[in-house]
Amino acid sequence: MILAVASGKGGTGKTSVACALALALDRPLTFLDCDVEGANAHLLLRPELRSQEEVLVPYPTIDHSKCNLCGKCVEHCHFGAMVRLGKKVKVMENLCHGCGVCRLVCPQDAVTMSGRPVGTVHQGTAGLMRFFCGELRTGEALSVPIIKRIKKEKDDLVIIDCPPGTSCPAVESVEGSDFALLVTEPTPFGMHDLKAMITVCRRLDVPCGVVINRSFGDDKEVESLCEVAGVPVLLKIPFDRKVAEAYAKGGTLLEAMPELAEVLCDMFMEIRGLKR
Repeated sequence: MILAVASGKGGTGKTSVACALALALDRPLTFLDCDVEGANAHLLLRPELRSQEEVLVPYPTIDHSKCNLCGKCVEHCHFGAMVRLGKKVKVMENLCHGCGVCRLVCPQDAVTMSGRPVGTVHQGTAGLMRFFCGELRTGEALSVPIIKRIKKEKDDLVIIDCPPGTSCPAVESVEGSDFALLVTEPTPFGMHDLKAMITVCRRLDVPCGVVINRSFGDDKEVESLCEVAGVPVLLKIPFDRKVAEAYAKGGTLLEAMPELAEVLCDMFMEIRGLKR
């Protein structure tokens, strides 16, 4: 089973819930931190990192002795990465998506593709868990290739800590999952972005359920939104100062609220039933 833990916005407690669920299950599983622009699950799970792998994307190199400046590569590049400057064509590294169109359309066979590093995947273990997290290189914009590499890791149970939002990295992280656990908060921003995330799950054909974090108990607006959308509210985590105090000391949600361990396990069993 692949369980994606996602949120329409940052700061809802998505990583806290994902890590707490993994710890509460206390069984062999694979944890994938796909929030490669701000990976922080390692701060809560404290894995022993044992290896790392560089992630490369295809990158064009131009043989200027063959190039006749026909402009085909510039014309067909959808990302504006190929630019003609004087008597040479230059590749704008940070704009190139490595699609390889430039190589295909070049009539002089002047373009070859090599590898360009965009980030790193770290691997380790945390208790019974296999742990993987991605790290995007500073200044890079291509996080999706790193997420794709991380998602190659398979297991009977995989928990994915997705990037926040509804852009390409979040969509790539959720796509192909068996279920998406959407963590939200009872605020106008939280509701707005939860609605957007439910739409993403529907378009990806991924069933989903909601966790309301920092709940004051009376969350009628969020519950009404979920009811209209046909999405179950699976768990409410109360707003409590002791959670913030635990985080400030580097602790986890379960350290602040040990009683949540059994509740999270029950929620997981409910998700398995919903998936069927």
